[in-house]
Parts: sequence; C-alpha cells; structure tokens
Amino acid sequence: MKLKSLLFAGTAIVLGAQMASAQTEIKFINCGATDGVVPEAQNVDVAAWEAENPDYKVMQEYIPWGQCQEKAITLAAAGDPVGLAYLGSRTLPQLADAGLIVPVEMTDEEKASYQPSVLATVQFNGGIWGLPRAFSTKGIFYNKALFEEAGLDMPNGPQTFAEMVEASKAISENTDAKGFGMPAASFDNTMHAFLNFIYSNGAEVVNSDGEVVFNSPETVEVFQFYKDLVPYSQEGPVAYDRGKVEPLFSEGKVAMMVQSFGYRSRTGDVDYGITWIPAGPSGEHSTLLITDSLAVFKGSGVEEAAMSLAKFLNETDRQAKFDDIAGWTPVRDTDISRALVEKDPNWKFFLESISAGGPEPQVIDYNALQDVMNEAIQGVVLGEISPEEAAEDVAKELEDLME
Repeated sequence: MKLKSLLFAGTAIVLGAQMASAQTEIKFINCGATDGVVPEAQNVDVAAWEAENPDYKVMQEYIPWGQCQEKAITLAAAGDPVGLAYLGSRTLPQLADAGLIVPVEMTDEEKASYQPSVLATVQFNGGIWGLPRAFSTKGIFYNKALFEEAGLDMPNGPQTFAEMVEASKAISENTDAKGFGMPAASFDNTMHAFLNFIYSNGAEVVNSDGEVVFNSPETVEVFQFYKDLVPYSQEGPVAYDRGKVEPLFSEGKVAMMVQSFGYRSRTGDVDYGITWIPAGPSGEHSTLLITDSLAVFKGSGVEEAAMSLAKFLNETDRQAKFDDIAGWTPVRDTDISRALVEKDPNWKFFLESISAGGPEPQVIDYNALQDVMNEAIQGVVLGEISPEEAAEDVAKELEDLME
C-alpha cells in the first residue's frame, strides 16, 4: 500500500508539473524601473488575471526607458514579438504603420469613458492602437519667495505669456535667481515643454486631418515668447534638459519651471505655488497630454489573451486605483479622480486643462519630428534664426516627414 501510495503521489507530481509547463507564456515588456509601488501594484493585478486565466503565465520584464521601446520594436521587426508592452504612446503610429501591433477594438461605452483629448493620444489613421496606462499633464511651479523678493504682485503666479515674461524679468533683475528654467537640450522634454505653450496659444503641429499646420501666426508667437524669455533664463539653456533644470528650481536658482504634479516630492525646501500653463495672446490655459500605453503585438500567437490582459489592467476602477497609487494624472474621470482636488486643490490645474489639451503629434517618425522641433527651438534660443524662420523650417521638414 505504501508503494502504491508513493507511486500515485509521484505520478500526481509529474502530471502537475506537466500541466504547469503546459501554460502558455505571455511575454510582457514594461518600460521603467523594476521596483517601487507601480510594479508592485501591477503584479497584484497580473496575478488576479492569471487566476482567472490559468492556462496562461505572464512573464514580465522591466527595462529602463532608454532601451525598452527599442527592444520591443526590434523583437517585433525580427519576427519574435512579445505579447504585450507598456511603452510611450508616441511610438504607436510607427508600430501601427509597420503592421507590428493590433488595433484595439472598443465599444462606444469604452470610448466614452475617456475624454476625447486623452483618447486622441492613442489614435492614428482612424484606429485605436493602445490602451492609456499612464498619463501626464503639466503646470507651472513657481517660487513664492522669489516672486515676493522681486516685488511682484502675482499671488497666483503668472497667468499669461506676458505675465511670465514680466515675472522672469523682475526676478532676474531684482534677485540672485533667474526667472525661468528653460529646457533646450537635444532631448524629448525640450519639445514637450514647448508643446505645452503651443497648445496654450491655440496652435497645432498637425491638425485632425493629418495636415501640417505648424507655420501659423500662433506658432510664431510661441517662438517669440521663448526668445523673450532667453535673457531671463539660466545661462546656456541648450545644455539643460528638464532633469537638469529640476535642481536649479529646488536650489532657488530659477523661479519657474514646467512640471507634472508628481514633481511636488522633489522640490526640496522651496515654498512653491502651482498654476496653469499660462495662456498665450491667441489661446487659453492648456497642456500637452502625454500617455504611455499598453500595446498588443502582432504575431506573438497570444494576441487574444494579451488583449484580455491589457483590458483587464486598464478596466476603469482598476486603472483608477493604479493611477492613484502611482500619483499620475487620472486616465479617466472617476470618483477617485474627482476626490483629488479635495485632497490637494493644486490638482485642478492638471485636471481642468485636459479637455483643452493636445496630444504628442501623431507622426510615424517621431524621432525625426523631435529632432526637427528641437533644432528650431535651439536656433531661436541661440539667436541663429527668427521665430518666423523657425516656424517655416519646421513646417517644411514636417511636410517631408509626413510624405
């Protein structure tokens, strides 16, 4: 009897191992760090999905932002795609155009759960190519003490382009600090910072019909605004990306910078205020809308399961809790998001501008767009080209890229 029991137990173990090995793997690349509250929260949700789908095992891999998108794209182009990836929505047009990802089918109810401006960040050529997973909007952080020292009567910070230039000038002339921390290095957040002001002046890069409309009077006004700010910004702006501007603000060396709500934890001892992205002479308070998304890759053999996992993670209540844990701008309007302003009134500057916000331009060659935009910004900052020439140069190069 003992021998039979042992044999039976051994057989059960072997069968259990075979059943476990028979699970189909879903490879899931995540851009970002491997530790912290975000991966921990996602691990819980992934485990919950696996419990409902025991035939699948999710294999998560976290890769730093500098390499992860390239790896996901390279694997897909080589015919060995992962099932799912969390990456910048800016890559979706390139992936969709190359036929490397599958479109997301959404019901009218699912579409309606997003503000149109947010959904626009994952749309391209009439299709939806990702599920917004992380969301960022921007405002102006300003140093209250420096404003007071400069004799400025702006208790709520600058509300217009003109007020921002006025404040920057007064601070630069009456304190030991500079007015504005301007990111102008050859980096993505240089273009991002600039796009906030583009949208706040009623300008666009590419319109809803896919036409380049960058060469407009409104765009010229934004370039002129940057030119006006240069004398009152830190020395050598072209050497600074946003990350290098941050310590200047926390050390009281610059009085204003563009940032997301999450920057609050990195401001040091600064007595700061927060306000909208100032309105331009031709616009109103707006913001750049940046999302990172879950994209399902074509050819993995697990497309249906990967899409199921993506939608499970992105389900309204589950995503709302995930946003709250991560401290991101909420992807959707929910009870959790509506309670944020009660917790911190500054949230209103990052929430109420969403409806007027604009997405990262939906172009196939995003890196080329970034290079063109940054070169024009740097040209104006360095005094090498005029605002009119910058708008014209970018428009011409963008038209070539679009073709």
